[in-house]
Amino acid sequence: MAFTIRQLQYFVAVAEQGTVSGAAHILSISQSAVTEAIKELEADLGVTLFDRHSRGLNITHNGHQFLRHATTILASVSDAKQAFEDTAKAEQGELHLGVTSLVAGYVLSDILARYRRAYPHVTVSAIEDNGDYLEHLLIGGEIDAAVMVISNLRDRLALQSEILEVSPYRLWLPLGHRLATAQSITLDDVTSEPLIMLTVDEIEEATGKLLGALGTRPRVAFRTRSVEAVRSLVATGAGLSLLPDLVYRPWSLEGDRIESRDVSGTLPMVQVGVVWRKGSPLSQAARDFIGLAQAHRATRLR
Repeated sequence: MAFTIRQLQYFVAVAEQGTVSGAAHILSISQSAVTEAIKELEADLGVTLFDRHSRGLNITHNGHQFLRHATTILASVSDAKQAFEDTAKAEQGELHLGVTSLVAGYVLSDILARYRRAYPHVTVSAIEDNGDYLEHLLIGGEIDAAVMVISNLRDRLALQSEILEVSPYRLWLPLGHRLATAQSITLDDVTSEPLIMLTVDEIEEATGKLLGALGTRPRVAFRTRSVEAVRSLVATGAGLSLLPDLVYRPWSLEGDRIESRDVSGTLPMVQVGVVWRKGSPLSQAARDFIGLAQAHRATRLR
């Protein structure tokens, strides 16, 4: 027995219309195609589904029994198709994200690439800004979620967050620097060196507090919002830098080597997380993004 969905559709149409011509009309096909499909179905089942007469067709007892099964099968097929259509609609929509400068190219990029592969029909937009402004946009409902530094998240009563990555501060220094071969490096060693200061997110504030606790004002040789500029300046010997390990790369754009070393003592940790507004309904696109970000963290922890 190998009847097709199309044969079932033709059979149900004939049973409902009472004539082959009526079924052919509503199906927008030829009468001969309907007649042939019914004959093949009867041959497949080994029963007569219709009694033929000059005025049309009468459905037989076997035909009535099979009609119940046919309508059930077609309804199930329709439900299955609808389920896929509903899923496709759910995978569509819009996702509005925020990101702070420090993590835009280091944490968000990987998560966003995974999300776009999983939900290609969702339109994604992202804005890069400082943490305070992103908190304002989240609370105002202007963005769905943000991937940002959350160590100093200000409005924890209004915002929900989940840590995605914790990154310790390390010292960046050029190849051949005297501290590169030191058995241990202390903050006192760092205070005597010129510093390249990254001024995005909480980095400058955290570094200033860290060195200020020693009673020494940092010798800042250069301030920049560009991580790539920090790499180039450190690699060419313009100064050292204390930065979270998550943004460390061993080479500058010019191809010069950058070393990274631990510093003894208590250094701050940068927490990067996904943040969304508490108590407000999230779109399916936003829920999917947060879930994927959480799964991304679980994968990295393995």
